[in-house]
Amino acid sequence: MRTLTACLAALALLTGCAAERPCTAVGAPVGVAVTVKAPLAARVADATLEVCWSGSCHRPRLELLPATAAAGETCAGDSCSVTMEPTGDEHGFGTVAGLPKSPVRVRLTLRDAGGGEVLDRTLQVTPKGRFPNGPDCGEAGPSAEVIAEGGIVREG
Repeated sequence: MRTLTACLAALALLTGCAAERPCTAVGAPVGVAVTVKAPLAARVADATLEVCWSGSCHRPRLELLPATAAAGETCAGDSCSVTMEPTGDEHGFGTVAGLPKSPVRVRLTLRDAGGGEVLDRTLQVTPKGRFPNGPDCGEAGPSAEVIAEGGIVREG
């Protein structure tokens, strides 16, 4: 009996000591992320995205915004701050409800301020599930990324 009690106490101790990471409500958007690299981004005023699979196509709203990156850090005592600077790239995201985790056809069209076509490319990408809280917290909806650089568009 004493051995059983010791075993149960040890098991309770081990179970209680297991580090559990909390799963938050952070999700991952379902759709296609778009990055337009500099210097191409400087010529782009508008972008459209078309995503097709299983005989249907979706044209999500896509707004390109200037991209930034950390440029420098300053610290004073216990507080630090980071300066962000524009990279010259642009990025956006098109929400696509029902996006599958199987190959889809993506068409990205970029236009200049006068409405002239800067780039129009189609490629196949495979959206993947994301784990914003880590693999122990479950998978969020699938997404894919396309990157326009020079005259090409590739999967990110």
